[in-house]
Amino acid sequence: MKPPRLAAGAALSLLLLNAFGEQYYQTKTPYQPQQASASYEAAPQGYRAVYTQLLARHGSRGLSSMKTDLALYQLWQLAGKEQALTPLGAQLGDDLLQMMKANALLGYGVTGITRPGYGNETMQGVTEHKQLAERMMRRLPQLFLDAAGGAGRQPRQIMLVTSGKDRAVDSGDYFAGSLVAQQPNLQALIVRPPSLAPRAETNHDSRPAGTDRFLLYFHKLSAKQDTVADSSDPLHATYQASQQYQAWAKSEELHAREAALLAQPQVSAAAKAVLERLFTPAFVAGLDQGRYSAANTGTYSYTSADGKFTNKLTGDGDTEIKSAVDTAQALYDLYAAAADMKAELKADFTRYMPAQQAAVFAATEDAIAFYTKGPGIAENGGVNYRMAQTLLDDFFSEVDAIAKGNLSHAAKLRFAHAEIVIPMAAILGLPGMSEQLPRAVTYSYSNSNWRGDQVAPMAANIQWDVYTNDQGRTLVRMLYNEKELDFKRECAQAKIAPGSHFYDYARLRACYLPN
Repeated sequence: MKPPRLAAGAALSLLLLNAFGEQYYQTKTPYQPQQASASYEAAPQGYRAVYTQLLARHGSRGLSSMKTDLALYQLWQLAGKEQALTPLGAQLGDDLLQMMKANALLGYGVTGITRPGYGNETMQGVTEHKQLAERMMRRLPQLFLDAAGGAGRQPRQIMLVTSGKDRAVDSGDYFAGSLVAQQPNLQALIVRPPSLAPRAETNHDSRPAGTDRFLLYFHKLSAKQDTVADSSDPLHATYQASQQYQAWAKSEELHAREAALLAQPQVSAAAKAVLERLFTPAFVAGLDQGRYSAANTGTYSYTSADGKFTNKLTGDGDTEIKSAVDTAQALYDLYAAAADMKAELKADFTRYMPAQQAAVFAATEDAIAFYTKGPGIAENGGVNYRMAQTLLDDFFSEVDAIAKGNLSHAAKLRFAHAEIVIPMAAILGLPGMSEQLPRAVTYSYSNSNWRGDQVAPMAANIQWDVYTNDQGRTLVRMLYNEKELDFKRECAQAKIAPGSHFYDYARLRACYLPN
């Protein structure tokens, strides 16, 4: 069986796959800039960079919690008791224990990580954001020099805001720290703005400065913390859109579609091929017959090498392995996670997941992500991305200020998650990242160019650089994962010239926000 063939428009996905040795990590793909800065289009004569803004996913991380690793380890132990392990399968147990320990201690001893353990950024993730900041400054050196003031100029602010989740907060801190390391006088310019909050809310203790759920965690706005009852409140639409999205995420229709994707023959075949390298055929068959199953149960304790930190964890039992596909999917999850843990994990999970089968699970993961996070079903309207409207408005309001001559902000840096970057790409209408499919058509690589490794690898980012001239005209150029990218096709008339990546801001704004 050959790996699924990518559609012609997926050249960027192929570049990423090739960069990592024909391995398939999808939204867990380690970050790589997609264009050399030396090849960027030069700004038109007479224009200078006056502002930049960023939305970035956190950097490479470990597992979010003790789920698939523990469940798979419990299954491995069961297979051992049944004498159902192959020689390769016998080696899996130690690697699973390594994975669990690495995640339980993740971030210990790393400056800037306050709570070690599952869900933290890896050293790879830290480096991704430090280097992203370095490249931003190399791209826009004069902007940052001017931001510091001097020669009669007023200092300008660098706004820093995150979702509030540790790995996003840490990404922002590492990014900002990298800017300051290059230009120390920027430290005084970094400002963490107040969070957006419902007008009726009187206590903002859950919204510390520099965090913003309505901008950067809108997929999980909760009735307890974020209710916006007043329909005239500007945040009401975002809250309602979040509730509608969460209802879709829990819907029977979505669960049925996921089940159908996992029931495809090529997925079962790939699972069998992977597992029969690790377990006896009888054990693999027993998984599908319901004779074997496992869950993430048990308590494990891990202590750092210096003996100063211990993390004791107990599985919640909610992650269950009940079939061969479940088992292979769990292994794929660890295979992909290991790609982001090169400094922390010596175990090589690629030997358990051959590229031919990894390609199948990658395609299946993309299909599920397309419906759960991506553009989704056309008949559902914009339920997957309407909640990003306030974030999109924030991007435009920042440039509005610049266009009106308000230069108090030099940059706005936002740090969040794949669940924020993916809807933002969709609401922007970006080619290959926003096209929906009819309900009657099932996503596949042959009918969609949407790819998780293109839209939301680790540290995925959207950047808008803003330029002005002495006549007051404002231009915008977008970078997506540091590659020059067009805005939606309907805005082509806003380009300053055919083939340019610079857009007249007034016309671009009218294209997106006509009212």
